[in-house]
Amino acid sequence: MPDTSVSGLHSRVAELRERLPKLRARDVAAELGISEAELVCSGLGKTATRLSGSWSAVITAFGDLGEVMALTRNEGVVHEKVGEYANMDFGAHGGIVLNHDIDLRLFLGRWHFGFAVNEDTRSGSRRSLQFFDIDGTAVHKVYMRSESNDAAYDALVERFSHEDQSNLIETRPVPGTAADKPDSEINHEAMLQEWSRLKDTHDFFPLLRKYKVGRQQALRLAEGRFAQQAPSDSVQRVLNTAADRGAPIMVFVGNKGCIQIHTGPVVRIEPIGPWINVLDDGFNLHLRTDLVASAWVVRKPTVDGDVTSVEVYDVDGNMMVQFFGERKPGQTERDDWRQLIADGVLGQGVAA
Repeated sequence: MPDTSVSGLHSRVAELRERLPKLRARDVAAELGISEAELVCSGLGKTATRLSGSWSAVITAFGDLGEVMALTRNEGVVHEKVGEYANMDFGAHGGIVLNHDIDLRLFLGRWHFGFAVNEDTRSGSRRSLQFFDIDGTAVHKVYMRSESNDAAYDALVERFSHEDQSNLIETRPVPGTAADKPDSEINHEAMLQEWSRLKDTHDFFPLLRKYKVGRQQALRLAEGRFAQQAPSDSVQRVLNTAADRGAPIMVFVGNKGCIQIHTGPVVRIEPIGPWINVLDDGFNLHLRTDLVASAWVVRKPTVDGDVTSVEVYDVDGNMMVQFFGERKPGQTERDDWRQLIADGVLGQGVAA
């Protein structure tokens, strides 16, 4: 039976990395049958310091770090933004970071473990702050850059250091999403009527909850009225057409603990194997196209007129990425975004 102490797990990690030095952290964890949080925790006393305290207070302290790289991912997409944490606000269960570059929606009930991590890489020492759900999956990470405030990082680690720096964390599974109810049990005509009266895109989730309908189930029930199935290569179509036309877009990537948003143009779009990548200064996106199972164009009425999104899902029904045209509350949807949808996604736009 393997040694499950911090030192025992650390030895197993070191041996695996010696054999397979190019494995990424998530792959190391999978190979060892542990979560990514447990992998990080195996470095306690060496490469990791466990953090504790109010996560809203921890995040507020990010404001002192200066320019950093924020990373949020799900199973198939990685979203990276360079900027500063500012304009933060927190409520009982969540928070918001409303900066142009670092733009986040935070669901702090899913933030259970936090670590400060100092790793040696081929390009030198790399310091980060990493946060995980109760099952050990990552919800958000913050990476220091050469321009960052190292003294503020040290002060944050000292202030929020957990009293236990020697024992492995205890993770537990997160309950899966309940199966959709049969269509026959959904009052979909009433749902569609209420959908037609939406005032804000943020009213959509409460609508789903009220009618106890799954998100993709709702799209299917609304097909031809508020939703239209889109090509499976819609991600490539959106990114390539937006880059070709210089159309500014919004790119939402999230998990159960965080949604991260890019607003602005995309320029350098590069496919590498199964990945489609945005490799721009200040914004990187990496998406596994082989995990895409379906895509939809979705229309939601608002007080500012209809707002159109492209939503992309994996085979388990999880949203991988969501695209909008760049807009702020009070503004109507951009004509160039609507045109991009019409001929770049649903029409004959080239997804090269």
